[in-house]
Amino acid sequence: MPTREAARKSWSGFQEGGRPFLKMHGLRNHFVIVDGRDEPFTPSAGEIVRICDGEIGVGCDQLVAIEPPPDGGATAGLTFWNRDGSEAEACGNATRCAAWLLLEEARADEVVLATRGGRLRCRRAGHERVSVRMGRIGTDWRQIPLAEARDTCHLDIAVGPLRDPAALSVGNPHLVFFVPDVAAIDLAGLAPALQANPLFPEQVNVGVAQILSPARLRLRVYERGAGITQACGSNACAAAFAALWRGLTDARALTVELPGGELEIEILADGSAVMTGPVAFCFSGRLPC
Repeated sequence: MPTREAARKSWSGFQEGGRPFLKMHGLRNHFVIVDGRDEPFTPSAGEIVRICDGEIGVGCDQLVAIEPPPDGGATAGLTFWNRDGSEAEACGNATRCAAWLLLEEARADEVVLATRGGRLRCRRAGHERVSVRMGRIGTDWRQIPLAEARDTCHLDIAVGPLRDPAALSVGNPHLVFFVPDVAAIDLAGLAPALQANPLFPEQVNVGVAQILSPARLRLRVYERGAGITQACGSNACAAAFAALWRGLTDARALTVELPGGELEIEILADGSAVMTGPVAFCFSGRLPC
């Protein structure tokens, strides 16, 4: 229990300063975004967990820092942290949100963002909508990565009713299982065992996809370090690519239905994915760290 003096100092510190943040969401996938371009933002794992926990902090699926560009070829850099304090290579929905802030700031139509998963070209796509070229989808076992060479189009693993997934990289690792009905899958109960499989040295995001029509998928995702989220842009790209890769559709432009809403995914001839979707501002505030 904090003392009265500690509470007074905490309130005083909040009034005097604290680190500014914005909270945004892309299809109810929530992010706390901090501008670290002028003053570096290097939270500890404990601070990340506290910020992301909605019962004791702001609450979000991921914490995001906008950073100085690593070189002249990028507008800015992005770092993503999961709710458990681990760092993520990529996040499509968070990229759209950060890109929208930078597009508005620069009054520009395009920005290039550097992430651990690669450089992402982002463009305005309408009112509070952003299109992100997510790069080429990786299918080599070393790109994902897997612990050993396997057929990534039909990966020979199974947990309960989930079997025969495709394994892909969208700058971060993904599994996509095609199932008759995504609502019938106990994703929260099954996904942790898949993530703990030693075949995935960096764990993996687990998606279950249902083909609704040649140009429409339904998708649910259990993300590394976050659990089930309302939307996952990178897994939506993986699912669209996997459907085309396996011959389940011949459409290169697909609508992906997620619990939080819809994303438009286009798979280009070179194997790269373009993701388009909405962004929304929630509120702003100050972090105590």
